Amino acid sequence: MAQAVAGQTKRSAWKVLGLALSNRKTGFMLLFGFAQGLPPALFLGTLYAWLSEADVDLETMGVFSLVGLAYAFQFLWSPLLDRVDIPGVRRLGKRKQWIAPMQLIVGIALVVMSTLNPATSLGWFSLLAAIGAFASATQDIGINAWRIDVADEVATLDILSTITQMGFRLASLVGGAIGLILAEKNGWPWVYVMFGFVMLAIGIAGLFAPDARVSDDTAATAAASDAEVAELYEVGEVTPKIRNRALLAVGILWGWAIITVVVFMVRSMTSTPELRPDVTLFTTTYGPLIVLATIVLPAFIAAWVVKQKRDGKNVIAAHEAGAAIEPPTVTFTDHLYRALVLPLVEFVSRMGWSLVLVLALVLTYRITDSVWGVFAYPFYLGELGYTGEDVAFASKILGIFAILIGLALGGWLITLLGRMFMLTLGAIVAAATNLLYADLAEGGALMQAASDAIGFTWLVNSVANGLSFLFFTSAPPSEGLARLSFTIFWENFAIGIAGAAYIAWLSSIVAKKYAAVQFALLASLTLLIGTLGRGALGEMIEVRGYTYVFILTALIGVIAVVLCIAEWVRVVRLGKDAGVVAPDTSELAAEPAETPQTA
Repeated sequence: MAQAVAGQTKRSAWKVLGLALSNRKTGFMLLFGFAQGLPPALFLGTLYAWLSEADVDLETMGVFSLVGLAYAFQFLWSPLLDRVDIPGVRRLGKRKQWIAPMQLIVGIALVVMSTLNPATSLGWFSLLAAIGAFASATQDIGINAWRIDVADEVATLDILSTITQMGFRLASLVGGAIGLILAEKNGWPWVYVMFGFVMLAIGIAGLFAPDARVSDDTAATAAASDAEVAELYEVGEVTPKIRNRALLAVGILWGWAIITVVVFMVRSMTSTPELRPDVTLFTTTYGPLIVLATIVLPAFIAAWVVKQKRDGKNVIAAHEAGAAIEPPTVTFTDHLYRALVLPLVEFVSRMGWSLVLVLALVLTYRITDSVWGVFAYPFYLGELGYTGEDVAFASKILGIFAILIGLALGGWLITLLGRMFMLTLGAIVAAATNLLYADLAEGGALMQAASDAIGFTWLVNSVANGLSFLFFTSAPPSEGLARLSFTIFWENFAIGIAGAAYIAWLSSIVAKKYAAVQFALLASLTLLIGTLGRGALGEMIEVRGYTYVFILTALIGVIAVVLCIAEWVRVVRLGKDAGVVAPDTSELAAEPAETPQTA
């Protein structure tokens, strides 16, 4: 009997996976994931290689790192994507009206950049890079919300989350390693114009993707929006006085954060090199403060609003909202409250005390790989003495393929074993791979032995020799390349498995109605602990060495494992699908409707 059940589970899982992969939403998700990964590779990665060839000085290059702030603080304008329609393109759909134009802007920016010489037109070059990065970060908000909106029983949220990660990583490989190779043969302008047209093509193709619908009638859209806000005046809702207090407090916090970022960017772009503020110092100092002001403190304010409502204090009474009273006049502050505060209130109200567990998991899940990431190259190049070519091969080529394999396996196992099982497994393997680096820091004897035992050393040397022959270089593989590649491969493989489950879980806990804001806020929290801990970690490396730090981060990863188990228990108690057995899809074989489920 057990074997029969297991067989049915496997068949059901394969059927679910097959139906999902044949669905057009999955194809567009891969396309959108690629569109998410390509711009960061071009604006934050290979761009520096082009600037170096153009003899742009390092201090000026530091200004270009400012474009990364668009990705770090994209949640600051995420409320616009949930509540604002773009005139003239709202018929495309609630999310596509933001996605497609942003992709076209990125494409145009790349094409125009290809016509400029960064050595002589640095001002225009930096402006285009900033515009492109802002548009790219905005499309990311829209795509993350689109994924949540269109997920259904066939194109499941788990599969779509895995596919978007695969597209992103594939774009990182194409825009990074392959971009460098193409630039060697054809020059940087050719590379950027080619990728610019790729983004333009994706923007045009995305017009045909399914989407959450937006009313064709402007008046009807406005009336629907007013009706949603009018619900704030129903019996039992908090009074306008309480709402305005919460809005004022959150508005001040968000206003300070936005002004801080804008002032820093203006100072950086207009100051002389000797007076230019340090980007890294700003990120590590003000980054956590901005997250505190825009996420943590507003969450406490939202909790206060929820408590007022649940305790029946400062709420609208029946006689104040009786049928005899005229419908309320919707004000601008009502719409602002709806866009800025209500997503937090909804999340706090729905999660309750479980929010503490959720936030703790968000803060710690990726700590094992994110906190030490900035020290990776100093470790490889300085501590271990590898060459840049060795690191590029192991990290940028083999490592990307390892992530893709991990994502593919993780996506299939989510379908078979469930989201929460894979979320927990991902935390375990991500923590364990830090122990591989601990051995590498001590010489890598175990890594070398394991690599030799499974034939990995032979494979790495064969591929490295093949690439040397292909690109007409005579340098043989380094003596320790196999153990470096072995360690990086398994770490990235673990990142792929953990990433597939994490994005799927993160997408599952937000409300479709507020997907853009809630997902952007939670995603930004993922980087908080890494940002806070890097200063202390750098000092610890100096005092204790890399081996100690890798063992410590592995132990810290155990915290995420415990939190995953606690979250798994919470999900099971709520009666949600913890994902032990894949659902029966026998009745889903027909082509599903493309209209997404309502929130």
